[in-house]
Amino acid sequence: MAENEQAVQQQFGVQRLFIKDLSFEAPQGVAVFGSQWQPQVNVDLNSKTQKISDESYEVVLTVTITAKNNEETAFLVEVQQAGLFHIVGIEGEALSRALGVVAPNLLFPYLREAIDNVVVKGGFPAVGLQPVNFEALYLQSQQKAAGEASAH
Repeated sequence: MAENEQAVQQQFGVQRLFIKDLSFEAPQGVAVFGSQWQPQVNVDLNSKTQKISDESYEVVLTVTITAKNNEETAFLVEVQQAGLFHIVGIEGEALSRALGVVAPNLLFPYLREAIDNVVVKGGFPAVGLQPVNFEALYLQSQQKAAGEASAH
């Protein structure tokens, strides 16, 4: 048998995309609509990965947005957009990159849509999250981890 026939075929596929958690709060209620809308918006983005089986990984992309108007919280929204990914024949750095860059890039448009939908249904203008460079975030996390490892 030829060597390439014995090699495991690399596979990366999406098994399922789903919202794992969604929360929306407008603590001021209708009072928030009585003032001029000039929000200060804070966006917090995180991702985490969990191995489900030898060939399945769950990646969860979480965004929390806090919008304040006149120093009062107008709304708070948090969405956890998740995906179940089937991965075979990808290991080491390539697996880490697939889970830290490729998977979040696939999840982000769904997360962005979910946030915009719930914010608009809450009576506010769409947030319109800007694109995220997951490659740069991945490299930063790798450099930070390497720095912490060398410090110990």
